[in-house]
Amino acid sequence: MTTPAGDTDDRTDHVTRPQTAVRHFPLYIGGDRVDTEERAYGMSVRAVLDPSGPETATLFRLLREGSEEELHAHPHVLCSVALATPELGQAALRAAAGAVPRLRAVPLEERLSCIQDLYEGFRAHRAELARILRMEGCPGRLVEAQFEVILDLVRAESLDQARSLLRQEIATARHTIVLQRQPDGVVCVDPPANAPLFGLIASLVLLAGNAVVVRVPRSCATSLSYALHNVIIPVLESRDVPAGAFNVLCADYEVTMQQWLDSPLVNTIYYFGSSEHGLALERRCVERGKKAILELSGNDGVLVWRDADLDYAAAALIEAFYASGQTCFSPKYAIVHPAVADELLDRLRAAASELRPGDPELSDTVLSPVLRATAFHRCLTEALDAGATMICGGRQVDLAGEPDPHGLFIEPTVIRVDGFELADTIAAVRAETFFPLLPVVVPEDGPDLLDRGIDFLNRNVYGLRNSLWAEDPMVIERFTNAVSNGGLLKVNDTHMGHAPHLPGLGGTGHSGGTHGEAAYPFLRASRLQAVAIATTRVHPREAVLGTAAGR
Repeated sequence: MTTPAGDTDDRTDHVTRPQTAVRHFPLYIGGDRVDTEERAYGMSVRAVLDPSGPETATLFRLLREGSEEELHAHPHVLCSVALATPELGQAALRAAAGAVPRLRAVPLEERLSCIQDLYEGFRAHRAELARILRMEGCPGRLVEAQFEVILDLVRAESLDQARSLLRQEIATARHTIVLQRQPDGVVCVDPPANAPLFGLIASLVLLAGNAVVVRVPRSCATSLSYALHNVIIPVLESRDVPAGAFNVLCADYEVTMQQWLDSPLVNTIYYFGSSEHGLALERRCVERGKKAILELSGNDGVLVWRDADLDYAAAALIEAFYASGQTCFSPKYAIVHPAVADELLDRLRAAASELRPGDPELSDTVLSPVLRATAFHRCLTEALDAGATMICGGRQVDLAGEPDPHGLFIEPTVIRVDGFELADTIAAVRAETFFPLLPVVVPEDGPDLLDRGIDFLNRNVYGLRNSLWAEDPMVIERFTNAVSNGGLLKVNDTHMGHAPHLPGLGGTGHSGGTHGEAAYPFLRASRLQAVAIATTRVHPREAVLGTAAGR
C-alpha cells in the first residue's frame, strides 16, 4: 500500500498541503491505499495543442516502452494512477456494502458536519486544483465557475437546506410525524470526463448515508484524483467515517460497468454521459432491479422576447461558445422575437468575433480544442443546405486564431433559421451539438407567438435548462408556469451560471431518463420514508373505527 507523493496519512488533519510535483495516485478501497503494477497517465493539454511536436512524439514512445520514472519526467505527464483489476473492483463493492450498516448509524448531523469540512478543503486546494484543470485543457474562467458551484453546494447555508430536505418533524395533536430519507445503499458513480468537478457533486450522496464507489476516467485522471485524494478522502478520514464508505478506482469503463450491473451489492448507478448510452444503461438497471441516476446530453433553449435587455441576452447567449460548446448545459439554440432578431444578431456577431483561441494554461480564453470538427462541418453544411443563413464563423483555426483546415479550434459560429417549421427539420436545432454552433430561430410574429415558442421548447426531447429574457411580468409568469421541459429554468440571468440553493444537476427527457428532474444527489440516491410516533395513548380500535380526538 502506498500514499501519493507528498500526501500525509495523518487522520487528524483533513486539509493536506498542495503539491506541485508529478504525482502517483493509488486506489482507495475499504480505507486502504492500494497500489498495482498497471498504470494510467494523466496528460497535459499540450499533447493536443502540439500533436506533431518533438515532446509529443517522445511521449508516445515512452507510453509504449518507457519506464514510470521516464514518464513522470516528461513535461506532458501530470500524474500516474494505479489501474484496478476486476478483483479489486469486487473488493471495492464488498467494502462499500460492508460500510452501509455502519453509515446508517451515523447521525445526520455528523454527516452534515463532515460534508461541511469539504468547504475549507476545497478552498485550501483551490489554486493547485485550478492549475491542474487548466493543464488538462479547461479554460481558466470556466475552472473558476466550476469551483463556485462546488463551494456553494457544501457551504453552511446549502447544508441547512439539505438538513430540512433529509429529515422533517411535524407535531400533530396525537403524533409526531417524521418524514425522512433512507439511503439507497451502495451508489457507484461514473463521473463526466469533460467536467470532473461536477462529478464530485455526485459525492453528496454521502449525505443520505450511502456508501460510494467512484470510477476515475483516464481523460481527467489528474484533477479528479487530486480532488479525491487531497480533499474528500482526508476529510472523511479525519471524521472517522466508516472504512469502505468511499472507494476510488481507475478502471476500464466496460468491465467496471458490467461488474456494477451484475453485482447484487450495487443499489444505484450514477452515470454521466451521452443520452444514447445512458438511456440504454437505465433499461439494463431496471431489468436488474437497480436505480439509475442519469446526467446526460442537453439541448438547452433560450427564448428572447421583444422587450428583452439585448446586451445582457447576447452576453448570455455567448455562453454557447464557452469550452467551444462542449458542455451539456450551455445554450444550444435561441428563439428570438422577430422584432429584435436583427439587432440581437448584430450583437452576437460582434461578441463572437471577440472570442479568440489560446493556451488555457496561459490565457483567459473561454475556447477549447474541438474534438468533433468533422461532425461540426457536417452539421453546419446540412443546416445551410436546408435553408439556414450563416451569420458568422464556420472555419477551423489554429491556436493563434488564423484559418487552418487542420486547426484544433473552430470559430464561434452563429446561423439564422427562419420559422419553427424549418427549425424542426434541422439537426443543429433539434439534436445536441458538442461544438461552437448557435442556431438562432426567428419565428413568424403573431398573437400566439409566445405559446408557439413555449410549445417548441416543450417538444425538445432533451431537458436540462431553458432560459427566458423578457421584462413583461405576464410573459415571465407564462414561461415559468408553462415550460415543463427541463430541470432548471432561468429568467434574465446567466444560462450556465450557478445561483445559491439551486441543484447543480438534473434534467428531464433524454437528459435525465424516465424519472429525471432537478437533482440534489442526496435526494436522488435516497427514498422518502414516513414515521408516525403516537404521543397520546388511544386504543387502536377507537383510533380506527371511532372518532378519536385530533385525528
